[in-house]
Amino acid sequence: QASKGFPPLPRLSSRVSIAAMKLRMAVLAVATVAVVSTFSAQGHATQDSPVGKALQLISDLQAKIIKEGEGAQKVYAEFTEWCEERSRNVGFEIKTGKAQVSELKALIAQEEATISSLSARVEDLAGEIATDEADLKAATEIRSGEAASFAAEEKELVEVIDTLRRAIGVLEREMKKGGA
Repeated sequence: QASKGFPPLPRLSSRVSIAAMKLRMAVLAVATVAVVSTFSAQGHATQDSPVGKALQLISDLQAKIIKEGEGAQKVYAEFTEWCEERSRNVGFEIKTGKAQVSELKALIAQEEATISSLSARVEDLAGEIATDEADLKAATEIRSGEAASFAAEEKELVEVIDTLRRAIGVLEREMKKGGA
């Protein structure tokens, strides 16, 4: 939006726009003061004359523009402060995030090494278990064979003992007959 007598300004940033607005207000204020003082000095400016009314309207407009400019400047300052604070916070969050990424990468590498060593340990234990199961099977077969052999020997010994008892019984009877 170009005012009369002022070329349009390009929108580079909020700061440039505010600076341009301040410049326009200053030029308008100087022009108004110059016109008012010229007319006042010549005695032309009275409240009842059309020029006086026009000057009063310009003065009121100037005050309104200055007040709006101050309000806009206050909003701009608050927004700028918020942006700067947010930028700092985001910067800290980025630093923290990068530090956490490094820590987590180190932790991942450490845990991968732990996984590798534990996987090797699991393989070793699986081999040991297979060996132990084979040994257990062999020992069970040996024990089964020994148990069968023991049972056969026990049966034989029980029969021998039984035979010896009967023989002792027969000998005792024969001794009683022959000794009586």
